[in-house]
Amino acid sequence: MSGPGDKAFPVSWDQFHRDCRALAWRLSAAGPFDALVAITRGGLVPAAIVARELGIRTIETVCIASYHDYAHQGGLQVLKGVSEAVLSLGADAKVLVIDDLVDTGKTAREVRDMLPRAHFATIYAKPLGRPLVDTFITEVSQDTWIYFPWDMGLSFQEPLAKGQRG
Repeated sequence: MSGPGDKAFPVSWDQFHRDCRALAWRLSAAGPFDALVAITRGGLVPAAIVARELGIRTIETVCIASYHDYAHQGGLQVLKGVSEAVLSLGADAKVLVIDDLVDTGKTAREVRDMLPRAHFATIYAKPLGRPLVDTFITEVSQDTWIYFPWDMGLSFQEPLAKGQRG
């Protein structure tokens, strides 16, 4: 499990938007999709971008809490399951599940149990969770902490080689 203090991977809004569009481009070959399910909260922003790019209008959420202190993943808590409207789409329906990242795979397993035939996609993947994802853009090491743009403000960044001048 990684947390702040391990390897840092800060992602700007511009980079995140480019990565989301790259994910949509990859997913276009697997579609069209009948519905999109965003895993909240991290999956909301990429879901909006992917839905726009792929023309998906039926958008649902599944609400699962796993990071309770922004540093350590705790026990999973399903706050809201998938709606009956999505569950009743039928066996031929193509459902796309979007999240920002797959880390250990705990959340992905929970959602896969809810939607076993869905196509699961994330922007970022770590090795432990990667086998649970059908499509992703960037793999990072398990000990990397991704700083998403909605979690950051503008501030000085310490060089990797501390004590070195630019």
